[in-house]
Amino acid sequence: MALQVSPFPNGFVAGIHAVGWAFILPCFWFLDRLIALCKSTTPEQTQRLEKGCYLHPLKVFFGSIIFFILFLATAPLGFLGFMLWAPLQACRRPFYYHRETPSSPEETHRGFELVGKASFGFATANLCLLPDSLARFNNLGHTQRRAAVIGQHIVQGVCRPHIRIFIDSPSSCGTLSPSNSILPTVNSSSYGATDKHAQPPGRAGHRSAPRALLSQGLRQQDDVPWEVSSLFPANVDILCLEEVFDKRAAQKLTQALKPVFGHILYDIGVYACQPPCRCSSFKFFNSGLFLASRFLVLEAQYHCFPNSRGEDALAAKGLLSAKVLIGQNQKQKKVVGYFNCTHLHAPEGEGEIRCEQLNLVTKWIGDFQAANKLPDEDVAFDVLCGDFNFDNCSPDDTLEQNHCLFEEYRDPCRAGPGKEKPWVIGTLLEQPTLYEDDINTPENLQRTLETEDLRKRYISPPVPGEDCPLVYPETGQPWIGRRIDYILYRENSISKHCRTEIEEVTFITQLAGLTDHIPVGLRLNVIMDSAE
Repeated sequence: MALQVSPFPNGFVAGIHAVGWAFILPCFWFLDRLIALCKSTTPEQTQRLEKGCYLHPLKVFFGSIIFFILFLATAPLGFLGFMLWAPLQACRRPFYYHRETPSSPEETHRGFELVGKASFGFATANLCLLPDSLARFNNLGHTQRRAAVIGQHIVQGVCRPHIRIFIDSPSSCGTLSPSNSILPTVNSSSYGATDKHAQPPGRAGHRSAPRALLSQGLRQQDDVPWEVSSLFPANVDILCLEEVFDKRAAQKLTQALKPVFGHILYDIGVYACQPPCRCSSFKFFNSGLFLASRFLVLEAQYHCFPNSRGEDALAAKGLLSAKVLIGQNQKQKKVVGYFNCTHLHAPEGEGEIRCEQLNLVTKWIGDFQAANKLPDEDVAFDVLCGDFNFDNCSPDDTLEQNHCLFEEYRDPCRAGPGKEKPWVIGTLLEQPTLYEDDINTPENLQRTLETEDLRKRYISPPVPGEDCPLVYPETGQPWIGRRIDYILYRENSISKHCRTEIEEVTFITQLAGLTDHIPVGLRLNVIMDSAE
């Protein structure tokens, strides 16, 4: 049974909710612009210096006065809207569901039915799509424009042909750009520092095909094929995004992605103070989670973490679990998959909170699967991904690194607690350097990540433990940096006659200059034995 589209029980409640939010929006927007006016990003500061603009303080002064007056003028209307909006959160299901009609061409996977095996692609990315004023504190602005460009980039990447060429040695791959050298590039000149590096779409097609194909070579080490790609992996089946807090940005992403991903869950989370949240603090923002799937979503459930503190408590961070319909096997038995996404507590030095949240994640996933498991279906995959806000190299994150979750779910990038595999690349970028030439385009960022001396200048370094000097990396080990974005998979919860193999792990640079995280992709091969 498919999910209901609207999060409200009937159209009347949905209408009142829409009116309440329409009253709130002008007041919220003026406050957002007031704060944004006072906080500049690096490209804006650089542009003012290059143009010799000395009137900016006056613009800030008078603009602040105007926006503050408008904020006060719309505050009574905003308060009235809040009185309509807040009580309705108690009867709101914690997500919107968009389903394309007609949906995307392949809503089920016929691999199991035809040959007994199939390949599934997953990707996760933290987009920092906060209200514009708050995103600027991460050196990222223009939230609405970024959302539109990000959506175009993702579609461009996932819709390209899936070509795999193995490279025997890393040096064979060099720093050549992947398949955007044989595909037209999406014009990203509408945002930030990528302007001067953008190429006319028509010219890209004149590069030689052999260079394009060689650049897609997968390197294999520790039995895991991997690559750094300037495009999102082709044929991603399920996409998990974090920090899509802004509602309008979520709608822009939905509009961009819906031709490819026919099933989208967005505006996930709870607001205000209400029984489902069971949190003492008021939730001003949703969870920021966003799920896009090519497959029909049969069931979905969201839980809010009850132990958030500080600024993290303002958002309804939690876990989203979904059950998707993949297709049928050769015996005409239904095949499903489980996909879970989360965003854990952010502040450093608070590992106990993250460990408690990991305990809840484990419990909630188990409860969801127990409640929705049916005897007449096969489970092909069980994936958990998201921004965990801890890495596998920082002494400060030792508690989380040893959590029992990693005994259930396999991390393809992890050699053990506190030790990464040597080919792994950190996924958290240093915010002040986001627009430097070495990393402000997909090709430049790809080149930088493949060069250790460059990489250490732009990837966030490990966090030292309390009163303990940091020695990193260990002698003879590569410099990796903080990898806080994960895609894990579990094998003991899928059907016994299914086997899972890693086809590839991908570090994606296509969103260079658009976010402060490096997206990660994982492709799994699932082989289903004919004998049950």
